[in-house]
Amino acid sequence: MRTEKKQDLALRRHWRVRRKVIGTPHRPRMSVKFTEKNIYVQFIDDNAGRTLAAVSTVSKTVPDRQQLAANVTGATQIGKLAAETARAKGIEQVVFDRGGARYHGKVKALADAARAGGLKF
Repeated sequence: MRTEKKQDLALRRHWRVRRKVIGTPHRPRMSVKFTEKNIYVQFIDDNAGRTLAAVSTVSKTVPDRQQLAANVTGATQIGKLAAETARAKGIEQVVFDRGGARYHGKVKALADAARAGGLKF
């Protein structure tokens, strides 16, 4: 019962955020998803409905991916890598989609690392 309520509240937060956050080709949506073990970041153009770039802790291009976890340290490293990947694809500005998660802890660490890497949002 309690987990169903938490999931329902998280889903409602996600819908509330997604109503306001829309990615364009010039300013794509930086979607962040945390599972218990992994972190996923995607840069999405909602007008075309396609993913422009993606980085996660399960990507083979990520160095030391076996040591990365869904915590603040892993979020900081993935945030830096996401910024590098986005800039390589020509993405300078993004709209941050926290995916229903609250903006503190690992979500904030990932956002701060992406900002330090050169992304503007």
